[in-house]
Amino acid sequence: MIKKLTACLREYKKATVLTPIMMIGEVTCECIIPVFTASLLNAIQKGSDLTVILKYGILLFVMAMLSLMFGCLSGWFCATASAGFAKNLRKDLFYRVQGFSFKNIDGFSTSSLVTRLTTDISNVQNAFMMIIRTAVRSPLMLIFAFSISFKVGGRLAWTFVAIIPILAIALFLIIFKTLPIFKAVFKQYDALNNSVQENIKGIRVVKSFVREDYEKDKFEKASGDVKKSFVKAESILALNGPVMNFCMYASMILISYFAAKIIISSKGSVLNVGSLTSMITYSMQILMSLMMLSMIFVMITMAAESARRITEVLDEETTISNCENPVFEVADGSIDFDNVNFRYSERAEKMALSDINLHIKAGQTVGIIGGTGSGKSSLIQLISRLYDVTDGSVKVGGVDVRKYDIKALRDQVSVVLQKNVLFSGTIKENLRWGDPNADDAELERICRLAQADEFIQSFPDKYDTYIEQGGANVSGGQKQRLCIARALLKKPKILILDDSTSAVDTKTDAFIRKAFREEIPDTTKIIIAQRIASIQDSDLIVVMHNGSIDAIGTHDELMKSNKIYQEVYTSQNKAGGEDNE
Repeated sequence: MIKKLTACLREYKKATVLTPIMMIGEVTCECIIPVFTASLLNAIQKGSDLTVILKYGILLFVMAMLSLMFGCLSGWFCATASAGFAKNLRKDLFYRVQGFSFKNIDGFSTSSLVTRLTTDISNVQNAFMMIIRTAVRSPLMLIFAFSISFKVGGRLAWTFVAIIPILAIALFLIIFKTLPIFKAVFKQYDALNNSVQENIKGIRVVKSFVREDYEKDKFEKASGDVKKSFVKAESILALNGPVMNFCMYASMILISYFAAKIIISSKGSVLNVGSLTSMITYSMQILMSLMMLSMIFVMITMAAESARRITEVLDEETTISNCENPVFEVADGSIDFDNVNFRYSERAEKMALSDINLHIKAGQTVGIIGGTGSGKSSLIQLISRLYDVTDGSVKVGGVDVRKYDIKALRDQVSVVLQKNVLFSGTIKENLRWGDPNADDAELERICRLAQADEFIQSFPDKYDTYIEQGGANVSGGQKQRLCIARALLKKPKILILDDSTSAVDTKTDAFIRKAFREEIPDTTKIIIAQRIASIQDSDLIVVMHNGSIDAIGTHDELMKSNKIYQEVYTSQNKAGGEDNE
């Protein structure tokens, strides 16, 4: 895990190394300052002349300036290294997710991935920052302060040995109690993010069903769980302060008491006032270092769980990748399903598709119809290799899709999925996902084919109209037509519409299909639809039922021979007749 994470340092290795080096300089200066302070006080006590006092004053000033310089440089390098590390980690994580197949993505919830890209990376960044700076400073300060305090205070330094175990035991108990809480809180973060994401994404549904109160209660529960966990953890961590203060003041009292006895009994020959001042300073440094070490342990514990969740994504191997020597040229739009079986995961008890044999010639228009859960969407997702078959093979242009370069295959297979997605940006920017080099004239021509130009022209900014995130400011039918236009701009050999005209009226649907026949006759067109009218004039119609092909034929053939098709046609025409009345 550490090796995987440190690989993200890359160009920030230099800043990472320089941070502890600068910190060593700062700690050295801070530990030397009390020694010079003690010498200065002793010189004043002895009545030394101004030259000696001035010499110590200059030395103290120089050491203070050096400490300040090393501290500032350490802070600068630490900020650069930690922010850069987080940037690279976030980039690697995001790029990794982009390379996932649908099967990989199914293994992680969206809210969990968002938490890993945000909260988890922030935790790891904070821990990394403390490791290269504070985790270097605190042990060094302990070692230096202990060493010099024994040299300056002699027997008096054993006071620290008596106090430190009390602090260490208390800190151990605090950390022991907080670790399980911090480990549990990340799952609660996932639930909170999931609540927020679902609510914002489905806000129209929430409002239409007047479920705001229910969503508020759900959010309140998720938010409350996170709050309870943090309150519990922070309440325990808050004991750090009182324990720290007790040990600090106890050590100061003990040092003052024993130091006074030593100074009086030895008449200043064993210990003097300057040494006493230094000892008090070192006691503060030692105890503060221990307190910082305890916070480091807590932070590292939190970050360890975050790091595990991050590396879980980084270690995930995509289930779909290029083979050796992939094929880069798709000959035509022919499609062949040979004895295909498919299920979404190894744990699935039932096949999503069973014994699929289907052969589509290049340029054909194929309609697919079937009830919910019949396997329509599963079938077309195998063509562009969004999933791989469990058994059998899917061929495009006579070549198994697993032998193609993934990008080359998907460039020739345009899929307008059931859930249409537009991204924040102008209409032009969204359309050019299909072809980044398309000029304005080409955009307008394609939009006319997709029956989108008319409503775009009605907008004040026309093709420069800004689309809100997810296409929130356009209707469902407008969104579908824009997605169809975007797919057409790819000039694919295969065009797949997964129930992508369900939100447009039958007249517009007919115009879109007419444009397909006239403008892209050589492109294989697969149309999944609930309405028989949308696929009635297809060259071939596939009827799906329970993950299998129930029948294949033209409209007339299926009307004569297939019961499912007959029932759908009758119910839709009956409903249409009643509506017309």
